[in-house]
Amino acid sequence: MSNPRLLLASQSPRRRELLTLLGLPFGVTVADVVEAPQPGEPPYDLVARLSQDKAHAVAVPPDALVIACDTVVALEGELLGKPRDAAEATAMLKRLRSRPHTVYSAITLLETTAGRALTQVAETQVVMRAYSDTEITAYVAGGDPMDKAGAYAIQHAGFHPVAELRGCYANVMGLPLCHLTRRLRDWEIEPPNDAPTACQAHIGRRCATYAAILNDL
Repeated sequence: MSNPRLLLASQSPRRRELLTLLGLPFGVTVADVVEAPQPGEPPYDLVARLSQDKAHAVAVPPDALVIACDTVVALEGELLGKPRDAAEATAMLKRLRSRPHTVYSAITLLETTAGRALTQVAETQVVMRAYSDTEITAYVAGGDPMDKAGAYAIQHAGFHPVAELRGCYANVMGLPLCHLTRRLRDWEIEPPNDAPTACQAHIGRRCATYAAILNDL
């Protein structure tokens, strides 16, 4: 596919921010999909299905390559989606406090002209720090948790909720860039910017997993 027009099917400002780091031009559209699990659906399967549903739900120009994403948080097998209100956000953050959980993000690339699609799921293990009830109250009052799975943003400078992380940091933000880069190469698309370098500079931390993600998936 030569000179494709990339179309990000997401209203998330964090995903737009991360995709910009690759240096590829892209458009943005919004997929109208009900983000609800099916009975007994595991987190891995849920994010894969929802990213696929989102990719197929948007109006796609003939020359476009759609990038659709979905992210969920799983705490001991229980899904934590986006909180419906401040009370639910507070409850989620209290449940997550000082405990490990897993963040799953799926990326689906869809080229409708050729009838070609590919889905990649990333997993990151996260341990939250022992933040106080006062910190939770202040964070929730600021409104930041309301559009985020698990009610938190890992990159939030004021709350900084995460104590430990194993895996891709950008995955927790909602768009694992090295996973995406690996999949874009299946369409012979090489981003102008090196994904690991750009991502590490943006998040301000070193990554120990990018080589394995890019080369050994």
